[in-house]
Amino acid sequence: QVQIVESGGGLVQPGGSLRLSCTGTGFVVSYYPMKWYRQAPGKERALVASISTTGGVTSYAGSVKGRFTISRDNPKNTVYLQMNSLRSEDTAMYYCNRNSPLPWGQGTQVTVSS
Repeated sequence: QVQIVESGGGLVQPGGSLRLSCTGTGFVVSYYPMKWYRQAPGKERALVASISTTGGVTSYAGSVKGRFTISRDNPKNTVYLQMNSLRSEDTAMYYCNRNSPLPWGQGTQVTVSS
């Protein structure tokens, strides 16, 4: 079955860190640029970060630049999002998808709160 599974979310205090994982099944992740998105309550899904097939090119939304790092481990068919210096406004459901998008996965919830 071709799908994407996100994991690694949780509850963290402001200033804390989390690492999200995105694993593809049924397809070869290394063939595709990959992207992380997030959707906060009452807001539209927004692009957070993207990475090229080899990992050599990355880009970030302005609100996360310098705090989040996207990376990939192609032999593991997995993409990561390292999130540091988390803020309350980072609270959202986080999703991953490839450049030729699949149906959205279940996402992983990140809650930043004291």
